[in-house]
Amino acid sequence: MSTHQNHPYHLVDQSPWPLTGAIGAMTMLTGMVSWFHLQNNMLMMMGIIILSMTMYQWWRDISREGTMQGLHTSKVVIGLRWGMILFITSEVLFFFSFFWAYFHSSLSPAVEIGNMWPPMGITPFDPMSIPMLNTSILLSSGVTVTWAHHSLMENNKSQATQGLFFTVMLGLYFTILQGYEYWEAPFTIADSVYGSSFFVATGFHGLHVMIGTTFLMVCLLRHYSNHFSKKHHFGFEAAAWYWHFVDVVWLFLYMAIYWWGS
Repeated sequence: MSTHQNHPYHLVDQSPWPLTGAIGAMTMLTGMVSWFHLQNNMLMMMGIIILSMTMYQWWRDISREGTMQGLHTSKVVIGLRWGMILFITSEVLFFFSFFWAYFHSSLSPAVEIGNMWPPMGITPFDPMSIPMLNTSILLSSGVTVTWAHHSLMENNKSQATQGLFFTVMLGLYFTILQGYEYWEAPFTIADSVYGSSFFVATGFHGLHVMIGTTFLMVCLLRHYSNHFSKKHHFGFEAAAWYWHFVDVVWLFLYMAIYWWGS
């Protein structure tokens, strides 16, 4: 039976990974509830393991389809680009809701928090200390990921590797500093609407930094394995777009919450 196809599109094969991913997500969510109420995190850890194994094997299959099997034609890549653009657009709206909540509470503080912002009893972070350092780290990571992208387009493998490596290191450094800031925070997520909006907005951004760092780590491994060429590297482009989005969101967070809000 011939496997030749007369169209440029990728008709995906049957895969178990959407099912195992759904099972892993449900197990992790149920396990989180069990952990919060029963102080037992075994089910949550099982869900994380299932999700991690699913992600590894799903990404492995997609990498094989795009490199070894040649299924990511120019038509398919256009669809992947639009998919990533729409995904980042949805993420913009996701963070827009947090900014809306923050400005709604800060521009007209309720009487329950003393008609003032920050609320009475809240000591905000100094915007010129760790937040400023984190801002410089993310801006630097935006430069290094752009350096890696241009090096890849010029077929300079060594400089692309260096740029990606430094970007991953800066992402890890940012995450460590954010964790240290949380550890030393003088308020908690339960301290009025200020604590809630602060930790939800910056916490989700930190989660996106960790996801983006993982994304770039995968790209670094793929680049080291010669999966990318100067004209065929959308996996890396998607990671770079996502990382620039994370950078821009942090700039708005820094200006609104750390600088203006303090």
